[in-house]
Parts: sequence; C-alpha cells; structure tokens
Amino acid sequence: MLQRRPRTGRRKAAEMHSPAAQEGDAHGVYQLATLLTELDRGDEASGLLGADALYRLGRLDDAHKALLVALSQRPGAAPVLARLALLQLRRGFFHDAHQLVKKVVQSGDTACLQPTLDVFSHEDRQLLRGHCHARALAILRARPSGAEGAAHTREAIAYLSLAIFAAGSQAVESLLTRAHCYGLLGQKKTAMFDFNSVLRAEPKNVQALCGRALLSLALDRQKEAVDDILLALKLDARTAVPEIRSLKPEAQALITQGLSSRCRALLSQASDAGAPLSDEDAQGLIAAGEALVAIDGGQPGWYILLADVLTAAGSYEEAGACLQKAPQATPLSAAARARWGLLQLKKGDVPAAARDLQCLAEADAQELSFLLQLLEASERQSLTQAAAREAHALLNSGQPGRALGYCSLAVLAGSSDARHLRLRATCLAELQEFERALGDVDRVLREDGRDGGLPTQVEDLCSRGRLLLSLGDEARATGAFTRALELAPALAQSSLWERPGRDPTAQVFLHRGQTLLEEQRYAEAWTAAENGLLVDPEHSGLKRLKARVRREASLGCRLH
Repeated sequence: MLQRRPRTGRRKAAEMHSPAAQEGDAHGVYQLATLLTELDRGDEASGLLGADALYRLGRLDDAHKALLVALSQRPGAAPVLARLALLQLRRGFFHDAHQLVKKVVQSGDTACLQPTLDVFSHEDRQLLRGHCHARALAILRARPSGAEGAAHTREAIAYLSLAIFAAGSQAVESLLTRAHCYGLLGQKKTAMFDFNSVLRAEPKNVQALCGRALLSLALDRQKEAVDDILLALKLDARTAVPEIRSLKPEAQALITQGLSSRCRALLSQASDAGAPLSDEDAQGLIAAGEALVAIDGGQPGWYILLADVLTAAGSYEEAGACLQKAPQATPLSAAARARWGLLQLKKGDVPAAARDLQCLAEADAQELSFLLQLLEASERQSLTQAAAREAHALLNSGQPGRALGYCSLAVLAGSSDARHLRLRATCLAELQEFERALGDVDRVLREDGRDGGLPTQVEDLCSRGRLLLSLGDEARATGAFTRALELAPALAQSSLWERPGRDPTAQVFLHRGQTLLEEQRYAEAWTAAENGLLVDPEHSGLKRLKARVRREASLGCRLH
C-alpha cells in the first residue's frame, strides 16, 4: 500500500505522486494500522504498517518508537532491524545504524527485505547502500587468508547484498564487488550472474566485461572470454589492461594467447576477403595489439602482431616505429626481418624487400603467405620477379643453399607458378632434397599439365624420373621415362642422354626389364627393353633381354 506505485499515465501519475496525495495515502494507512493494532496488540504486521505510515508522514521519532515496540515483541526480526537502521541513518545516528545493519547481516535474512526497502525514499535507500557498500569494502581490505578469510568474504557478500537491495537499479558498483567476492569463494556461476546483471544495465561496463572474461576462462569458454576482452579493450583499454595484468600469470597467458590468436584470425579473414580493414575492425585490433604490448613489453611477438595490424590498416610509419620499439635479438629473427622487408617493399625498395622476406620462406611459409596477402598485386609481381632473378643468379654461381629462400619466396609470391616450382625443384635437387623436389615437379605435372607445351611436359617427366632414381625408385623412374619417350621420343632421348646419360638410362631400363621378366610380366618386360633401346639402340644387354623375353613368352615357361 505504501510501496512505490507502478507506472501509469503522466497526468494521473503526477496527481498520485503529488505531496498532498502521498500524505493523504499515508494518513489513511496510519489510521487503518492503528485500528488493526487496537484490535490485536500482537499483530506485528499492523505495527510495522503503522511505522511505515509514520515514516511517510515525516514523523520519524514516532516511527522510531513504534519500531522499538515491534522489536521488543520479536527481537532480531530482520524487517524491523532494517527499518530501524534506515531511520537511524536518516536521523544521523550512524553508530546505532551500523550496529543495526550488522544485526541484519548476522540474521542472514536479507532476501526478504526488498518489499521493506521499497517503502523508503530513494535518498534514504542510497544512505543504506553507501553504508553497506563501505562496510563490505572495509571487511575485504582486512580479510585474512585461509578459512577465516572465506568467512570475511561471506560477511562482505551479506553487506553487499543488502546494498544491492537498497540501490535498486543503481547497484552496479556493489554487484561488481559481490561478483569478485563470489569468485574468491569459487562460486563462478553465481559470480557470472552478477556480472551479467551489470552488463544488462550497462552493456559497455569494462570492469564487468573483464570479470566475466576471467570467469569464462575458468569455465573453459575461451571464445567468450576473448570476445569480452576484445570489446573491453576497444571501449577503454586504460581500464581493461590493468584488469588483465592483475591476473595470475597462467590466466594472463591464456588471455594474451587467446587475444593473439583472435587478432591473427581476424587479420587473415580480412586478407582472404581481399578487402581493407574497416575503421571499426582496425580500431579494435590496434587496441588489442597495444594492450598485448602493454601487458608484456618483453614479448617480441606482440610488437610483431601490432606491426601487422598497423600495416594492414595502412599505417606504415607507425608499423615501423612499433618494430623499432620491440626487444631486439641479434641477429634479427626471421619474423622481424620479414616485417621490415614488407615495409621496404611499401617504400619501393624491392631488392631489399626480397632479401628480408626470403628468410621467412623456408622458416615459416604459412606466416609469409599471410604477409604476402597484405601486398597489392603489382607489389607481389615485382617481388616475385626480384626473387626469381636472385635465385637464378645464386644457382648459377653455385650457391643453392642461399638460393632456396628466394626460390620459395618466388613460389609463394607468384601463386605457385610452374616456372618457379621448376626453379625450386632444381635448387632442391642440388641440395639433395629429392623428396621435396619431387613434390614440386609432381605439382607442376598435376596443375600445369599440357599447358606448358610438349617439350616442357617431356622435360618435366624426365626430371621426375631422375628424382625418382635419386630416391632409389627404379620402377617409377622408368615409368616417367617411358611416358616421356611415348610423348616425344626425340626430345626425351636428348634430355635423357644429357642426364642421367645414355648408358645409365639404358641400364635402368635393363634392370627394370629383368625384374619384370623374373615376375613373368612379359609384355611389360618387352616394353622396358624397347624403351631402353630407344635411348641406346646398340645396347647389347637390352638386345639379349628382348630376345629372352620373346623366347620365354613363346614357350610359356621360364628358361635358365
């Protein structure tokens, strides 16, 4: 009856909430409560109703007396104690109010106080909120460790709960503190409820976002944790960074690694889409990168990430300044050198860019591919050409080890063009990395197919056969040579005479033919002998093999 009224029309509400109307209501309620009390002296509810009416009428001393009577009838009743505490705060008797609030908290019966507090004015409820919140903070500051500390935390929670009831919709500060208290007690889901309550009222509350992120992390919800941290950093990094730095090293590491991974993923998505970063995305990523640097300035990887973000956003000078601030290793890491190379390319120094970027080509091709996506098509073309030229020069001077990085850079920057794959295969073969070289040649044969022309296709097949020979796989090597001879005998002969040579090639076919004959695979043995004779028509061993195959095939049995 004396509680705050529900919303209604403006005019009607103004009439109902006018001082005269409220005083009339309170006076009528007081008369009714007095009548009920006279009928039943032990009716506690009527006594409290009368005290509330007296409070509304501004008769605070009379209300206080009525409440003392009610307290004498039922000592320790939380509704009575709460009313007395509010009255004493209003009247300025703070010591008495403190003792009364303490009794309310000790009673453990705070959940039923919401209807009681609704009777009191906003100003008086704020007095109670401020008192309870301050008391909770004092308890937490003096909190000892161990089991006794947990008891102090629970006591603080009780004060904070009372403060939250009193504050109504303005309970954000108390909700945040109570959430942290629940976290200290390991009650993660209850703490999450308080953080969510804050965020429903204030979706951009950075402290609540950071607190919820930590809880999400503890509940193995890393994606949600990173989402909240990213938003918090975007809203107010100066508040969010200290929150992250206050975490234990293990939790801090999970947050920073999650942030780093998310930033990398967002950068890659933007690069894959071929569109520049939007201002909003760039702002969020820069905030995250700067936060990582602020959290752990000794980690070079965070400077590199921030430099990548700034480069993607087109802020090349800022990216260079960021790299200069990074802790420098001697010599520079491949990752750091590659970033400098990227910035050199943006300035138009293509040879320097190729020199710095090639060092990452073999160390981390995936990361280099990401960096190359930050380039314009014309920049990639210039880089590809410069890398290929340098690779050719180094191979011609007998330096395949130095050439390999440039070869791989040309492959990656040139979108795996067949010419660059062949160049790298040549380099790898000189370094005796035959498996990798074979992979490049196979890729050329698979993707380039007949587009390169017959001479090129024949040479690719011969290269494949030579690599297979180096790996000791004669069966597949002769298969590649056979295919080349079928396509263009003269071209294949010329290539095979050069490498591995007329006699070595003939010997390969001879060994293969003999093996096939032993397995009584006469048709295949005959083909091997004939192909070998295409390479060396005068090879006596192949002639004898051919005659033997004819003889054994005609007899249908094996001769010794």
